[in-house]
Amino acid sequence: MKLLLDTEAQTVTRTDANGTRTVPLYSDEAFDWISDHWLTVGWNQKYSYTFSWMGRPIIQLPEDMVRTQEVLHRVQPDVIVETGVAHGGSLVFYASLCRVLGRGRIIGVDIEIRPHNRKSIEGHPLASYISLIEGGSTDPGTVAQVQSRIQPGERVLVLLDSNHTRDHVLAELEAYHGLVSPGSYIVATDGIMKDLPQAPRGNPEWSWDNPTEAAAEFARRHPEFVLEQPAWPFNESGLRRNLTHWPGAWLRRLEG
Repeated sequence: MKLLLDTEAQTVTRTDANGTRTVPLYSDEAFDWISDHWLTVGWNQKYSYTFSWMGRPIIQLPEDMVRTQEVLHRVQPDVIVETGVAHGGSLVFYASLCRVLGRGRIIGVDIEIRPHNRKSIEGHPLASYISLIEGGSTDPGTVAQVQSRIQPGERVLVLLDSNHTRDHVLAELEAYHGLVSPGSYIVATDGIMKDLPQAPRGNPEWSWDNPTEAAAEFARRHPEFVLEQPAWPFNESGLRRNLTHWPGAWLRRLEG
């Protein structure tokens, strides 16, 4: 695909397998086209590795953080389960939202929580909102530990951010979807991999081996879940698509 941005003519021209189209530079469609390339180039240049939240590195796109905040405010979960701890920035981010909302706590799961990261997370001012479980996220013993920390009737939301291969994410979806409350979500993050096979830091196999494929397959197997982009609670623009590293990620459990 070729994208030509002409600031003098104020147009954007896109050429792909479907032909060539030109649209005004200042249009919703041009914004979508340019954003798609901004996301892939930004991923390759590790833009998401430049942020922290309350002192802890958080390897997330800020746009995804804000959209997640919108969902957490609406769902009001009692428990947020996240697989993949890394530096703990996401755990601290969710904990800060729980504190503001006046409800909720976080369970973080990782196959290896490095000692310096554990020390920083457990010493953080928001540590009382966070509990850590070390173990493979799909191991039955690990899943059982997570389940044991959730009380009957609690509202649960799950985010999967560990190993991003299709098979592993699908196994995580199968392992954790039963915890998700009706109206809440299980989220298969980082499906942007599907758009990165040709990027310098990408991998050709990512065209099929990615979390988006896992989420789609899971939705086919489980009609009680629906793939959807959560609705924006505020929108005075003509735009409709998220700028996201998590395309096709949000699986909502249906009511009833």
